[in-house]
Parts: sequence; C-alpha cells; structure tokens
Amino acid sequence: MILALIFVTVTLIILAGALGWATTSTRLTGRNVEYFRTEAAAEAATEKVLAAIATDYHEQGDWYVQANLDRYKQMIPTNVENAAWGNYEFSDGQGHGSRTYVQFFPPGNDYKILTSQFKGLSGWASSYRVISNARQLDGPFNITGALLQEVDVATIPLFQFAIFYNLELEICPAPNMTVTGPVYCNTNIYLSPGQTLTFQSDVKSAGYINLRKKLEDPSVRTGGTIVFNAEHDDRQSPLTLPIGTNNTPAAVRQIIEVPPVSESVSSAMGKERFYNKADVIIAVNAAGAVVATSGTYNNFMTLIPTNEAKLFVNSISNSFTDQRAGKVMKVTQLDISQLREWNRTNMVINLTNSMVGGTNFHSIRIVYVVDQRTNSVVRLVNGDTLLPQGLTIASQNPVYIKGHYNSPAPTRGTSDTTATLPAAVVADAISILSAGWNDANSALTIDKRTAIATTVNAAFLAGIVPTTTAHYSGGVENFPRFLENWSGQAFTYNGSMVVMFESKVATAPWPGTGVVYNPPIRNWAFDQNFHDVNKLPPGTPCARAMSRGRWAMIKPGATN
Repeated sequence: MILALIFVTVTLIILAGALGWATTSTRLTGRNVEYFRTEAAAEAATEKVLAAIATDYHEQGDWYVQANLDRYKQMIPTNVENAAWGNYEFSDGQGHGSRTYVQFFPPGNDYKILTSQFKGLSGWASSYRVISNARQLDGPFNITGALLQEVDVATIPLFQFAIFYNLELEICPAPNMTVTGPVYCNTNIYLSPGQTLTFQSDVKSAGYINLRKKLEDPSVRTGGTIVFNAEHDDRQSPLTLPIGTNNTPAAVRQIIEVPPVSESVSSAMGKERFYNKADVIIAVNAAGAVVATSGTYNNFMTLIPTNEAKLFVNSISNSFTDQRAGKVMKVTQLDISQLREWNRTNMVINLTNSMVGGTNFHSIRIVYVVDQRTNSVVRLVNGDTLLPQGLTIASQNPVYIKGHYNSPAPTRGTSDTTATLPAAVVADAISILSAGWNDANSALTIDKRTAIATTVNAAFLAGIVPTTTAHYSGGVENFPRFLENWSGQAFTYNGSMVVMFESKVATAPWPGTGVVYNPPIRNWAFDQNFHDVNKLPPGTPCARAMSRGRWAMIKPGATN
C-alpha cells in the first residue's frame, strides 16, 4: 500500500512537471510567435516607406526624396491595403502613433564609394534610416517589435562599367580575352569563349549568368575556360535610367534621338536626351543643307554662320560602301581638329551652357549631329586630340570613327590613358575605320581593305543587332563594328562599352569573318580614368538605384 502511494505521488509529480513544462513551452512559443509577427509587421511598414523612396528617387531624384520626408513619416500599412493591418498599432517609437521614423543623414548627394550590391563603384548618394515599431492589438503578451533598415539612394554613372548591357549580354570570343573592369547586365549573361575568358572585376546580372551560349545562337562553339577573379552574382536589381516608368530598350533609345516639339526639356526623358545636353547642334536636312546652332541652354538662339560651320563640318559629299550594311553611305564628316581650332578662336559666338556672369568662355563639351538624308552616317576624323574639356559626340545615326581618337602618340597601343581627355561616342551603332582606311577601296574585296594598328580611347554607347536563330549578335567582342582585314593588326581600345537598345538604323546582322572583315588583335581595357568623377565623359548617363545596407531588429523606441 505504501509503495502504491509512493508510486502515485511520484507519478503525479511527474505529470505536474510535464504539464508545467508544456504550459511554459506553449507560453514561450506563443510569445515567440507574437514577437515575430510584430517584427514582420514592423518590417512591412519600413518596406512601404522604402518602396516610396525608391520610386520617388528614380523618377525625381534626391532633392524630391528629401523634400518628402514628412510624407514618408506618415506612411504605415493600412487595413485598406489588407484587413490584417487593422489588428496592428504602428508608431515611430518616439511617442507618435501611426507614424514611421525616417532619418536623412546629411550632407546629401555626395559623390562617394558605394557599398552592398554596388561596392567598388561610386555615385552621388544619400543615406536614409527607416524604423517602425509595431504591436499586435489582440496579442496576449502586449509585445512591441521594432525593425530598422538603412539604405543609400545613388546616382551611378554607367561609364564606370567596362561593360554594361540593358539587353542580353553575350561574350563568346574565339581567342583569349580579359575584361579588366566591372560588368553589369540588366537581363541574362551568356559566356562561351573559344579559349580563356577572364574577368578581373565583379560580374553581376539581374537575370542569370549562363556558362554557355544562348540557345538561339546558331554558331558552333567548342567551349573554353571562364575565370572569375572577383564576385559573379546573378538575380541582382536592374539598373535603369531615370526616364520614367518605361525602361524598355525601345524607350531608352529615345535618349539619342531628336526630341518631339511637344516634349518639355525638363521632363524625365527630356533631361536625359543628348540632344538637350549638347552645346552645339549640327543638323543636315534631307536636301543636304547644314544648319549649326547652339543648344537648348539658350533655346538654339545662336546660329553658327555657314562659313564657320563648314570649317569643321568639312564634308557632306563624301560616300563609301559599308559592306556589312550592303549600302553606299552618305557622310556628314566632323573634323575634330578643326572643331578644336574653331572652339579656341570663336570668342564672339559663345556657345557654352556654363558661363559665369555671361563673360567667361568655356569649351564646347557635347556636340549632337543628325543627318536626315537616306543612308546617312556621321564620321569623325582627325580626332587624335580632343577639345580642352573633353568631348562627347552623339547622334541618332550610325557613327564611324576614322583613325586614332583621343590618342596621344606616345601612348598609342597601350592602356596608359593618363594623357587622354574625357570622351564618349553615342550612336545607333559605332564602327571603327583604321588609320589606313581609304573610301576608294571600300567596295573592293577584303584583301584591298587592309587595316593598320589604331587606338581609340572613348566610352561607347550604342545599339546592337541581337542574336536570332539565323545569326549571332557578334557579342561584346564585335560590339565595335569593323569593315577591314585586321589580321595581325591591333585595335587598342580603352573605355567603357554600354549597350542600351537595339540598333534601329544599322540593322544588318553580324556577318561573320572573312568577307566583310577579319578581327583585330583586341588590345582592350577599361579606362581607369572613369573611376574619377572629374574624368567622366561629358553627359555621362546615370542610373538611379537604391542600395540596401543595415537591417536589424532593435529595441522598441531605439533610433539606431
């Protein structure tokens, strides 16, 4: 009997302990569930604010975000958005209900090295901290959760990338190739080299990095070695231009086109057009007449006399055969050396949008050229030395660069750009004609079109003809187009290659080698000057992006 009582007592004690443990465990589980629910609610509140900041920054810029801090502070999740939010109380942790804590860290819009997704790049950036405190109204434990997020909003110059593609990016060279700067793609990347393809800096893609050719590519590829000497990450946030909500390649191409009369210069697209950024506009109409004026900074009011314009627009009668296009091209030829001399001596007609008090003369920095004739192109010649503050040439036409460009004689054939000037060429397509090019031989067979070594130092922004089942795009290795036999000759290039859209004018597909051209020795490198904000090409396009930093669950009421 005594033993039975002892057994029953022990059993009851064990049962009581088990029940107590179960009750405590249930209570702890309940507290954890409620805690994480409130943290999730607080995070939802911060995400709502961050989404508004990202949208406003992309469409309007940093000044607009800073001007709307009070609006962001009033943002919380509401039961209109989801009935579940009616069961939560939100505050900024500083005694203000239905509010979110938003802090801006001055000074704003500094040009600085970025972090997180964009580490290694620089941009004009501002930092913000967003904190929300949330409490579940019917929660049995009356728990308040608090969550902090910090972000940088940054305007990032695209010419900081060795390669930037808004379309699918293919790099499939037959010989060895080394990419010396960062690579970014807003869609998918395809890599299928014939030998060794080496990336010395980060490679990032908003889509996937595929270690194979594109499925539609009809080319036969043997497959070589791909070496990543830095990070290679996919599924990143895309980098888009601040031209509005539509960032399709077709919409982005508008930045190189002449704007419609009805478009405001101060609109999102208007601000990004190279036509509106230009100091000088050169227009050739369908009849071949040349009109040169100042730019939008003074509403095109300064007309350059014809006898002066013809000093640097020295040919609209030349023509040559582009065997890739299969057409005879009419040429508007811009002589850079003559433009430089005219810029130096033109003291009466002041064509600058950066005058101080209307008296200081400053160099032309951006020239926009448009030729409205059928089968017309723009050609740049005598560009060894540019204008004192650098030069960007932009056109909706295809642009051809003949001979050395921005290339001091002592450093030709090298990656030494210490003596170059900030330069860019922006066009529908960009073709390289060597220093040995002769228009008279342009329609002859490839053995009569022999290139000689040529150096070009400039950022390129242009279109491509994408891969289809009928033809390969040519890849980055053929982004600059060629029309000569370059066998054994080097094309030295230092710059940044940016592809934002499909070519609309120069639409002939990549022709392969052996008839139209043979490829050069590609002595290519990213221009390290472009890491310096003072050495970026005039009018460099910039993407706006939000880069996330610190994320933390913090003590309720804390602000850091």
